[in-house]
Amino acid sequence: MKGIISIQSHVVYGSAGNSSAVFPLQRLGFNVWPIHTVQFSNHTQYPQGWTGDKFDPSTIGELRQGLSNIDALEKCHAVLSGYLGSSGQTHEVLKLVNEVRSANPEAIYVCDPVMGDAEKGCVVSEEVTGDLVNHLMPAADVIVPNQFELSCFTQMKISCLDDAIAACQKALTQGPKVVLVKHLHSISSDQFIMILATKEGFYMVERPLLSFERQPVGVGDLISALFTGGLLKGLPAVEAFVHANNACFAVLKETSDSGEWELQTVAAQQSLVEPKEYFAALRLA
Repeated sequence: MKGIISIQSHVVYGSAGNSSAVFPLQRLGFNVWPIHTVQFSNHTQYPQGWTGDKFDPSTIGELRQGLSNIDALEKCHAVLSGYLGSSGQTHEVLKLVNEVRSANPEAIYVCDPVMGDAEKGCVVSEEVTGDLVNHLMPAADVIVPNQFELSCFTQMKISCLDDAIAACQKALTQGPKVVLVKHLHSISSDQFIMILATKEGFYMVERPLLSFERQPVGVGDLISALFTGGLLKGLPAVEAFVHANNACFAVLKETSDSGEWELQTVAAQQSLVEPKEYFAALRLA
């Protein structure tokens, strides 16, 4: 079984960060080795607040060394990074990625550059944003930004589909080989739209935008994990893209039908492998 190191936030209760990503990757058949950047009682959208703390950046380095000592890094086929709580953590992630690539040249790095969104604005420090834009995203094989994060990376305003395509084209010149934009909020108010950009072509998928009283947290983390899993299974990027979209919709549908706020990933686990509904990709270019 292929191994994946997933470096993200973690919540004890609910689904966000590694709590949203680890189980889907396991259900797809991978060994997942989570490294937590923070550990909170619950995600930060609860009005009652949350408890917990960030981990010191040295923790990532210590765990990297421990994995290296037991020759585990050569069994790692992908590094997936998500929320990073400090500039020190971004530097440790890059060190880990470089060491994994040295141990296994076939390994890929998937960067989910968690910075924020159009509504919240930037939710990380300027230092973390700068490190993501200038160091981690250019070093990644695959990036999975939302519209806001893609704009930060390319320094381009996105207000229509043509803008999004142009920004993806620019992103492909800045290091990454694959760009998956996991939410283009400016394109439609009633459809959830994602774009995939590779040197082979540009694709778009649409799915219904389900109505929630409170929007679930951890959806982006789930998409990044599902796409990473599809790529490691050997699927062409566009097929991994379509599967990630369809499986994510299945989890959201289960969540909506259950009247829950937290993602019902376990209840929808069979659909992680075999989604019941299919939304095809449209080739854009």
